[in-house]
Amino acid sequence: MAQPQRAPQWFVLTRSLFESAKFSRALSLCIVGSAFLTTAIRDTVGWPGLIGVLAALVVLTVASFVAHWNVIEWHGLLPVSLLVFVGWCAASIVWSNYQWATLAAVLYQWVFTFFALYLALVRDAIQIVRVIGDVLRVLLTASLALEVFSGLLIDAPIRFLGIAGNLAQGGPISGLFGSRNQLGLVALIAAVTFIIEWRTKSVGLGLAVFSVAVAVLCLAFTSSPVIAIMIVIIVVAAAALFGIRHIRNERWKFAVQVTTGTVTAVVAVLAFIFRAPIIDLLHGHSVITVRYEVWLQIWHLIPVNELLGWGWIGFWRGSLPPYSLINALTGSPHANGLNAFLDVWLQVGLIGFLLFLLLLGLAMGRSWLLGSNKRSVIYAWPPLILIALIGTAMAESTILIESGWMLTVICTVKASQGMSWRQALPAAPNSAS
Repeated sequence: MAQPQRAPQWFVLTRSLFESAKFSRALSLCIVGSAFLTTAIRDTVGWPGLIGVLAALVVLTVASFVAHWNVIEWHGLLPVSLLVFVGWCAASIVWSNYQWATLAAVLYQWVFTFFALYLALVRDAIQIVRVIGDVLRVLLTASLALEVFSGLLIDAPIRFLGIAGNLAQGGPISGLFGSRNQLGLVALIAAVTFIIEWRTKSVGLGLAVFSVAVAVLCLAFTSSPVIAIMIVIIVVAAAALFGIRHIRNERWKFAVQVTTGTVTAVVAVLAFIFRAPIIDLLHGHSVITVRYEVWLQIWHLIPVNELLGWGWIGFWRGSLPPYSLINALTGSPHANGLNAFLDVWLQVGLIGFLLFLLLLGLAMGRSWLLGSNKRSVIYAWPPLILIALIGTAMAESTILIESGWMLTVICTVKASQGMSWRQALPAAPNSAS
């Protein structure tokens, strides 16, 4: 009887490398670091350099994904709402006014979706929080160091990184992230992550205190009215979430959940009604004026292709209509619509807008219920991150691209892992058994 042929030694060693936990962690750090540093990479080596970095990471991620394929439980994990929205964005190539640009934008979206799926399916929740915490600790510290160097030591801007050197005047600062709002959002996500790290005993108290202090300093020096509002929202949401977690009586917990949802809706309506005095209080007139001009132009252009949209684009291309028209009418270039919801409506129409709302609604609802009912504090991370992303989406389109989209997909998949209706369906028989 013939003996089964043994695999070559190089193949065995390569497979063991891609299967190893150390390689998966190193790859995860590179993925998260690259996703948050896209602006800095583009500013230093341009789009070709960024595409090269992402392409190399895709190859390594595919290899690691294949190595872990048999240990991933797929049954009921990939949320239908996510698949449908991404599929609709891809389908917009058919009717897009700029088909080649839409094709490129769809592929770019798929790259970060793929990275997010890898992180969500191969790494567990604590490992994801640790990876994001380790990356943001380094990036925020580096951002502060560069701002100190620019604003205090040499008293000159670092133009190729977009650092204006405003630290001596108390800000605003942007660090490695291109704008103060983006730095503020990253610092807010980092603060939540650092606290969850400490609560899960993943890091020591000293490192946690240092990390939170760096995040708070970044938040303070961004001088962003948008982020100031988001800090209040996150603090209130965290207090409500952790308060609900400590209620043991299920009837009381349900009543508090309903009350919390009702109060949130009422506060949102009141905030919209009294938005003018709130803006005055936060000295945010300049921020709102710029955004209002862009929103007004988007609102005028949406009816032209109201149902299907102009075609998915992600980053705005200033040379393509309607974005060239918006930039001309507002008098300044914009890389996005400064509001993710209007941006989605403009690009993929009313259908895409409703699919996006469904995606966020299911992800938020599932993650909030998991965070308020599961014993481990790690379940509090996804809802708080989603609140930060969704809240900021009213004034930025970060949630649609790169690190913002990657975090959204991670939270969506993790929520689906715990609360998917398809978990009740019978699993397909394992052909290997």
